[in-house]
Amino acid sequence: MSDQKETILIVDDNVDTVELLRKRLISEGYNTIEAYDGEEALKKVYETFPDLILLDVMMPKMNGYEVCQRLKNDESTKFIPVIMLTAKADVESKVKGLDIGADDYVPKPFDYRELSARIRSLLTKKATSQKAIEEERTEAIRKLIDSLSHEIRNPIVTLVGFARKVYDNLPPGNPNKPYLTVVLQEAEKLENLLKEIVQLKMIVIGFMEYVAPVKIIEEVLKEFEQQVEDKSIEVETEFQSVSKLYIDKEHFKIVLRNIIRNAIDSMDKSEKRLLKISVEQQENSLEIRISDTGKGIPKEFIKKIFEPFFTSKIYGPGLGLTVALTIVQYYRGFISVESEVGKGTTISIRFPYS
Repeated sequence: MSDQKETILIVDDNVDTVELLRKRLISEGYNTIEAYDGEEALKKVYETFPDLILLDVMMPKMNGYEVCQRLKNDESTKFIPVIMLTAKADVESKVKGLDIGADDYVPKPFDYRELSARIRSLLTKKATSQKAIEEERTEAIRKLIDSLSHEIRNPIVTLVGFARKVYDNLPPGNPNKPYLTVVLQEAEKLENLLKEIVQLKMIVIGFMEYVAPVKIIEEVLKEFEQQVEDKSIEVETEFQSVSKLYIDKEHFKIVLRNIIRNAIDSMDKSEKRLLKISVEQQENSLEIRISDTGKGIPKEFIKKIFEPFFTSKIYGPGLGLTVALTIVQYYRGFISVESEVGKGTTISIRFPYS
């Protein structure tokens, strides 16, 4: 994921001031947006959500104080840094601006070097604050998942243990044995679901690096070697030479695992069992196609298979494909599905390079 330029909204009814600031800021590597009155400023803020606002006080339609006050009273915009610009240098005007929530105050005429330093300082503070909020949120989610998985795992272990003990103590032919078999099967489903829930923790904790897609796919395929052999599945690969992808390696593996596992499970009762994986680079994106010769998915179910806990005769309930889609969308990629009942399914995953 490439570094993006920070965007600064310049709000001033003086066209010359706006043009001067625009040229200076662009030369320093920022993106700029311009507005020439208070109402237009609010419209631009909610359209673009800039990283910082340079806001003149004296403007037509709505003055800078009112614009600032509205932004700071709104949860969605209150953390956008605002530097008030005004020809008024008196203390009272400055205090009024700071009282309504402005982050800084620069009187006109200003020294651009000072303004530039104040912009850098506020953007740094904003980035640091956002990082702290994200880390706090990540830690909270991780603790919640750990707590939930612990609380769920203990009852499952108890249920399986007692059910197994009762089952083993019943004589052959006992009419209660089939019921206990169902209990054990459902407990196994819960255990698998718990593993998928724990996977969610991996989504919120990432380490970005450049990875070789083909190498990662080969590593994941190796994890399924025994399962593929036991089910007599033929694996066919078509790997082109592709560029490295900037992604969290574990995220990438989770997507591949979940889709490959579904493909393998779908071929349990197929006469022909072929798992085909291809990789190619298309302009600015990486495309991975995973095909199976399984049951196929009816058209009315294709959109639903990515919903949490969706269940049908084709797939059991779970979070696997939901997690896969969430990760792919996080990296601004997309997943498409082609399927024909009785012939199989192809899932295409596309990750953008930029």
